[in-house]
Amino acid sequence: MSDCYRQKKRHINSLVVKEMVSVVSLRECHRKLKINRKTVSRKLVFMAARAAQKLEKLNKSRIKVSTIEFDDMETFEHTKCKPLSITIAVESKTRWILGFEVSQMPCKGLLAKTSMKKYGYRKDMRAEGRKKLFERVGKYMAEGAVIKSDENPHYVNDVQKYLGPIIHKRYLGRPGAITGQGELKKIGFDPLFSLNHTCAMMRAKVSRLIRRTWNTTKKSERLAQHLALAVLHHNLNLKTSNLYAI
Repeated sequence: MSDCYRQKKRHINSLVVKEMVSVVSLRECHRKLKINRKTVSRKLVFMAARAAQKLEKLNKSRIKVSTIEFDDMETFEHTKCKPLSITIAVESKTRWILGFEVSQMPCKGLLAKTSMKKYGYRKDMRAEGRKKLFERVGKYMAEGAVIKSDENPHYVNDVQKYLGPIIHKRYLGRPGAITGQGELKKIGFDPLFSLNHTCAMMRAKVSRLIRRTWNTTKKSERLAQHLALAVLHHNLNLKTSNLYAI
């Protein structure tokens, strides 16, 4: 039995997905498709669950990867005083996204005091997010696999703890370029190019991730669901397949 059984307006499922991975917000999607905003939200939740299942099946069907690049990409929910971290793992060269995890993090920098005063203490969940991601991605890694990252001091212990004895190559972080909104780097050769290029593409496809935007995430779980659609769309495009047939 189809998981769309007795679902109302199932014919717009693919249309909602198409809009959500084309830099369109929830409200703009409901205006363009002339449906209720709550309907868009329900379709997002439903199609995101299907996308997550599809991504896992695709990862299991592929040859195990030998080289992975990972890093944290930052955004926020509701306000910059409530930042979020997106840990993302990408296969080198192919740019296939193996997985991601959205985690809460404390505010830092000039807004740290304002964040503490207005919203109180924010627990740092980034280590827990990396644990979940590594445990999931580890199943798709070949023996003797190599993992690459920047020189974030927290990465070393997490990689050794959750992935075991593995070759971990670390590279010095470089300043970002205007192209790619800071994700791409101002250097001739970027050892983490596959990762940085993919993160720049995610910022271009997902309206919630665009820098200096009015379109913000209200709930971290909705960001994760939106990302699930974008990640599957990205991976299927690498296979020159059609996302909207899922």
